[in-house]
Amino acid sequence: MRVLLIGANGYLGRFVADRLLADPAVQLTALGRGDDADVRFDLATGSPGALTRFLDAVHPQVVVNCAGATRGGARELTRHNTVAVATVCEALRRSGCGARLVQIGCGAEYGPSQPGSSTAEDAVPRPGGPYGVSKLAATELVLGSGLDAVVLRVFSPAGPGTPAGSPLGRLAEAMRRAMQSGDGELKLGGLGAQRDFIDVRDVARAVHAASLSAAQGVINIGSGRAVRLRDAAAVLARVAGYGGALHELDGPPGPLRATIGHPRHDPDHPAPVAYPYPDGCGSWQQADVRTARDRLGWRPRINLEESLADIWMEAACRI
Repeated sequence: MRVLLIGANGYLGRFVADRLLADPAVQLTALGRGDDADVRFDLATGSPGALTRFLDAVHPQVVVNCAGATRGGARELTRHNTVAVATVCEALRRSGCGARLVQIGCGAEYGPSQPGSSTAEDAVPRPGGPYGVSKLAATELVLGSGLDAVVLRVFSPAGPGTPAGSPLGRLAEAMRRAMQSGDGELKLGGLGAQRDFIDVRDVARAVHAASLSAAQGVINIGSGRAVRLRDAAAVLARVAGYGGALHELDGPPGPLRATIGHPRHDPDHPAPVAYPYPDGCGSWQQADVRTARDRLGWRPRINLEESLADIWMEAACRI
């Protein structure tokens, strides 16, 4: 099976590449902006015609798109998450390769949900920020393209390679600094959000399964269980061997050693204040993953403790 992987050097793309390369039946070609890609191509600025010519030359049977941006302003997010996908869809429509498209979406497309509920694929998306809006627009382009396509809505990825600027990455870095300086307590803000964390290696397995399947439409990829960030912090402290006290600070007053999420500075409050989890999904998100089980034969295998242990291992080695 000839597979073209777009975004192979990204957070999710690296693990997807490893998973596909482990399948001896897969012939993998990587396309991306980095020097390590087999073919250099920028989806945000490249033309559909140029990509069509490449598709006709390589003739892949499956195109997996892991490319995109998670940070930046609305214009940048739209360019990398929406315009780029429009380029892929148009190139596939023009090409004679007839490839299947596996698009990586995200749980942020749904926006806030009712605490205690599980979000299924038929929920009406109401993204709460520009990132979710840009990804939802991409999903709508894929679903309306007429292509043989599936969108995997990945909830909150975790595990090795977790970006240092992500909420779990910030949490691990704050703990590393506390242990390095011998602090007996760690004061954190923004720990009230509950998210459905899914290990990146399980996401890669889902992409592999989707590549081999005939499933179309939207499929949620998550653990099916929401975890409060303060509970994740307690698990991380245990795996890290941090014996100090964890103090949660969710209001603006008082000194704040670390803020989980994107820090905000208010001129009326010189110290950083707690900031909501930065995906625009409010206080709760939990995936209904029955469709992935029924249509892909996929279930998550790696628990959050193992994911956090890998995050900590990388943070502890950081100088």
